[in-house]
Amino acid sequence: MARMHSKGKGTSGSSKPNTDVAPSWSESDKSTVEELILKYARAGHSSAKIGSMLRDMHAVPDVRLVMGERLSKTLERNDLTSTYPEDMMNLMRKALSLIDHLNSNKKDLHNRRQLELCESRIRRLAKYYIGTGRLSSSWAYKRDQLRLMVE
Repeated sequence: MARMHSKGKGTSGSSKPNTDVAPSWSESDKSTVEELILKYARAGHSSAKIGSMLRDMHAVPDVRLVMGERLSKTLERNDLTSTYPEDMMNLMRKALSLIDHLNSNKKDLHNRRQLELCESRIRRLAKYYIGTGRLSSSWAYKRDQLRLMVE
């Protein structure tokens, strides 16, 4: 698939093995893995960070193979989800840092363009999440209220 705002068409990267069972060397106790997920979520870690920590420190290569559901579904079941989806929050943090940069560097045209592209990605994601019911239908991206949403 092509990139959204560039000419690149690259598809490089590794893919997960096609398997339905967790490896024999991995941690496969469902309750232990769920306790770790909840502990890290309460500590304030994002779902991507939790997955990396489980992989690197606790020998859980794929949470879905152990739990039978995605990590986000486990967090949702235990009412530990955030108000905004993680990918959207990352984009909003990036837009906020670009806004701060542009406040001190008014003539930086390249970063002004990157801010426009970042905001268009946020609006596109918002349209998707409003359609799926993850965001309320009255939600709208406002640059002046961005700092309140991120913090």
